[in-house]
Amino acid sequence: MALDFAALDTLRTHHPAWRLLRSDHAALVASFLHRVFVVPNVRVMAAADLAEALEDELYALRLQLGEAAFPKPALDYLNDWAAPDKGWLRKFYRSGTDETQFDLTPSTEKAIAWLAQLSERQFVGTESRLLTLFDLLKQMSEGSEADPAKRMAELHKKRDDIDAEIARVQAGDIPLLDATALKDRFQQFTQGARELLADFREVEHNFRQLDRRVRERIALWEGSKGELLEDIMGERDAIVDSDQGRSFRAFWDFLLSSRRQEELTELLDHVLMLPAVADLNPDARTRRVHYDWMEAGEHTQRTVAALSQQLRRFLDDQAWLENRRIMDILRHIESQALALRDAPPPGTVMEIAQAQADIELAMERPLFAPTLKPVIADLALQAGDENIDPSALFDQVVVDRARLTRHIRHALQDQPQITLSDLVAAQPLEHGLAELLAYLQLGAETFSSVVDETISEPIPWQAMAADGVAVHRSARLPRVIFMR
Repeated sequence: MALDFAALDTLRTHHPAWRLLRSDHAALVASFLHRVFVVPNVRVMAAADLAEALEDELYALRLQLGEAAFPKPALDYLNDWAAPDKGWLRKFYRSGTDETQFDLTPSTEKAIAWLAQLSERQFVGTESRLLTLFDLLKQMSEGSEADPAKRMAELHKKRDDIDAEIARVQAGDIPLLDATALKDRFQQFTQGARELLADFREVEHNFRQLDRRVRERIALWEGSKGELLEDIMGERDAIVDSDQGRSFRAFWDFLLSSRRQEELTELLDHVLMLPAVADLNPDARTRRVHYDWMEAGEHTQRTVAALSQQLRRFLDDQAWLENRRIMDILRHIESQALALRDAPPPGTVMEIAQAQADIELAMERPLFAPTLKPVIADLALQAGDENIDPSALFDQVVVDRARLTRHIRHALQDQPQITLSDLVAAQPLEHGLAELLAYLQLGAETFSSVVDETISEPIPWQAMAADGVAVHRSARLPRVIFMR
């Protein structure tokens, strides 16, 4: 964006971050929201809890500045900060509750991050940032090189550098980072970790804007369902397939790996115990920063799930309206027929086309014509020398979907709905996770089912370890309800 006069004047007037910096209460808003939301990585807070925390803050400030300072109640300040002309907080109702919830907006987090950078830092590192920029340039250059010879030459060079480093370590020459280099790199890590948490809130805000546009279109739509779904899914795919969406998906897949989580935990524990890093008095939450990333990413995933739930609710409502219209037409026909039963009108009342069979003779059908002529090579098969045990071909796990279907239908004969945990309790899983996935697939394809994400249930089963010992396993997932 060009920083000309018109653009900056528009930002000064309309952007919530700039309005926050111009506000007379900027110190109160920024300090309180930073302490409550940013530092503990809180994504959503109930209105009662947030108002109580702000009331304590206002009470402490009135003791310092006098009773005339900040005279309004805490809840009035929160509602004022969430007003459209401010836009510093997002006020909403969470699904399944009637209590008001508050969340920080991305603009407010940007303003707070900019204010945090104004304070003078005791140590400003530049070496690690330069090395990071250099590594990024090398990754882009190597990742876009299509010449195999150049790629092989670069890989051979890396291998030679690694071999040389191994030789130096074996000779006793072990280069270590000094205290300054460790502080430089740790400071860059903490800054990047905070920026990553802020980026999550902005990605969630973008998906939330898509969800709001979807709700507006559904409320005003008068055409067919197919056109609306094609329009909505096209826009959703455009966001998911965008650079931001693909980057978030790659990050989420990387973070969900249990091996990566264990590696991050071990690295953080090792680095935080270094004397040079301990001298910086790092934040206690740095040790679990990867769990904060997962929690922030989960909020973003829930926003995408809310979009899918809104589409499913729209389809259910449309199907109910269409079924009701069909029933109204049938009842109208029945009432008209009953009215004509006692006093039939003269002449023809209604005509029905005579039923007849479509006869198609066997000789009239065209003969089969293969689309592709197979080529069979005349090769003599030779017996191999490898001795392979064929018993592995017969040890395959096969889930009987017909048996699971009968079990669900039998359970739904006595009650209108049943949860997945009750089904498994009545008939335990025999094939573990594969059978559990078959239940979920039947709920999506064969039966009508809903998912209650507010309640999570454990699904247990018993498996056999490699040594033949029985082990108990369990999967925790949201409550799945099968309906008749």
